[in-house]
Amino acid sequence: MLTSIGILIFLIPILVIAAIGGVVYYFWVKIRYRTARSNQALIITGPKLGDPEKETNIFTDDEGRSMKIIRGGGYRLRRFQTATPVNLTSFQLKLTTPRVYTNGGVPIVADAVAMVKVADSLNGIANYAEQFLGKDQGEIEEEIIEVLGSNLRAILSKMTVEDINSDREKFNNDVAEVAQKQLDLMGFKITALGLTDLRDADEENGYLENLGRPRIAEVRKQAEIAEADTERETRIHRAKTDQEAKEEEYKRQISVAESKKEKDIKDAAFKEETERARAKSEQSYELEKAKLAKEVTEEELALKFMERERAVKLEEEESKVRKAKADAEYYETTRKAEAEARKAEIDGEAQANVIRERGKAEAESRKLLAEAMEKHGDVIITEKLIEMLPIFAEKIAQPLNNIESVKIIDSGNGQGVPSFGKSITRTMVDMQEPLKEMTGIDVGELLRSYANRAKDNGAQPTVAAPPVTETPAAPQESSDRTES
Repeated sequence: MLTSIGILIFLIPILVIAAIGGVVYYFWVKIRYRTARSNQALIITGPKLGDPEKETNIFTDDEGRSMKIIRGGGYRLRRFQTATPVNLTSFQLKLTTPRVYTNGGVPIVADAVAMVKVADSLNGIANYAEQFLGKDQGEIEEEIIEVLGSNLRAILSKMTVEDINSDREKFNNDVAEVAQKQLDLMGFKITALGLTDLRDADEENGYLENLGRPRIAEVRKQAEIAEADTERETRIHRAKTDQEAKEEEYKRQISVAESKKEKDIKDAAFKEETERARAKSEQSYELEKAKLAKEVTEEELALKFMERERAVKLEEEESKVRKAKADAEYYETTRKAEAEARKAEIDGEAQANVIRERGKAEAESRKLLAEAMEKHGDVIITEKLIEMLPIFAEKIAQPLNNIESVKIIDSGNGQGVPSFGKSITRTMVDMQEPLKEMTGIDVGELLRSYANRAKDNGAQPTVAAPPVTETPAAPQESSDRTES
């Protein structure tokens, strides 16, 4: 468990640092990452664009232009690289030519609509980036309109009005083909071009209007003849249709009457059969109803009898369970009471024995102590005093522990340092007289008598040495002069 906690404590900082590093890396990548939408292309410029032989989206020409073009994807910018988005959405241009003389010398004015977008090829996008990046959309449209307008006027001057009206698709294709060559150099592509209107430059001229008048008259004549024929055929067809409609109406009324007659006969027969079946069904229903009522009554009586028997059996089982439960509770209560009484009896006997033995031991100890004091009282007191001398010396030396440092100055007689240790012994000697006056015990005399008895018995008296009390290391300084 401790090992798992230690590993967890070690891993938490690493995980926190890793999470912070991941968040920083994510935001750094997000800032440096560029994505090209479906209607955009990204032009990446700068150093280290990649290997043109391995990557097909890198454009490099003989003039030294080098750029990477990203379409429908993303790219993470490297150092010193920039990304410029290019909008690939097509836009509409409306063209209106000034007065133009056709091949037949007729002055006309033409209106056209063109749909233009940035080219799809790498070369086209590179041309667009070089010439138009940074310009407003209005400036770009004006330049394209000038190119398309000049080509539109050139094609109009090479064709007659009749050729233009008869084959406008060819006219549109010719204009788009000629203009596209110039737009390729600009980086644009014509997606659609159409001539919307062609009108006279002078209203009083009316060339285009008069050009269609013979055809209009011919068409009007044929329309009037066709209208008269259609009206005559319509009247004949209407009369014939009315006659056929009345005949059909008579036939329908006769058929309806016959159908109604057959329906009434069938309804009467069906009603008679229905009434007969209903009467028979009602009699059968009453008979079945009586049988079902009898069966239901018998089933209810049988169920009541079974429920009564089940209740009697259940009551007997519950009575047995209650009796067994009462017997078990009585036995448990009796056993518990007997066990508690026995436990109390045993505990009382044990406690009495303990108290009895303890009293005997204390009385025996006091008796032995009194006998020892009567025979060897001075020896016991002397030994106790000798045992207390180290403790007494330790207590006297204990205040010295609170001294952080001691500076001893030796005047040259060699008694500087030894005098510091003798101070404790002098204190113990000085305490003998007050002790003798207070208690009447002469500690020095007791120790001398104890030493003489030990000497008479041929044994060397042994006195426990007082414990050495450690004091903090005090800097010592010897000098022949006195420090003020």
